[in-house]
Amino acid sequence: MTARRVVMVAVLLAALVTAAVVGLPLASWIACAAAWAQRHREAAAALFVVIYVIAAVVLAPCAILTLAAGFLFGLPLGVAFTSVGSVLGAAAAFFVGRFAAYDWVAQRIGTRPRFRALVAATHTDGFVLVLLARLSPVIPYILLNYAFSVTAVRFRDYMLATWIGMLPAIVLYVYAGTLAKNFAELTSAGRAPSWAVDSVLAIGFVATVALTWLIARRANRVLRERLAAESSPSPPGGAP
Repeated sequence: MTARRVVMVAVLLAALVTAAVVGLPLASWIACAAAWAQRHREAAAALFVVIYVIAAVVLAPCAILTLAAGFLFGLPLGVAFTSVGSVLGAAAAFFVGRFAAYDWVAQRIGTRPRFRALVAATHTDGFVLVLLARLSPVIPYILLNYAFSVTAVRFRDYMLATWIGMLPAIVLYVYAGTLAKNFAELTSAGRAPSWAVDSVLAIGFVATVALTWLIARRANRVLRERLAAESSPSPPGGAP
């Protein structure tokens, strides 16, 4: 998946959430969930993190949850709760892959050249490879969690690079969920729009999209170069 597609998916999902809230019976459920989350912030945050961890382990799509974080908690808290859930989910899947399903994961990794190159590259530069892979949208989050479990990357490097590398995409998706909530409230309540506030939110979202796309594009290019170099056969005699 290219960086452009990631941005398109975020925008599309935000539009779908808005449409569901405004025009479908699901609106009342989501509104109740948002109200409950506002009244029980700690319980809602804990439940959200637990669900995120479970989703990461069972390979369920987590983009919807990241959007939901923006809708339920707003931008700052949504980013914070999603970061906690995604990092803990990555850790849980990593341990499952390394200690409970190593052979199964390794067998499937071995059939994919890109994953094999990723495994080999982590022997020398684990932190950088994890960071680039998280910033690049080439390999989905839920698959990377298990892919790295059969590599030589140190758990400390894996966790730190995972947390840093996922932040741009988390901010983008949570921002999209926040905008969806604002538009849904504007439509359902029938209130007059605050052009100053809405303009700032829209400009901020566009800036976030642009920055995320630039970061993902650069990381994707560097990652492809690293994996291509790792996949290419070594010159005879070890010549440079």
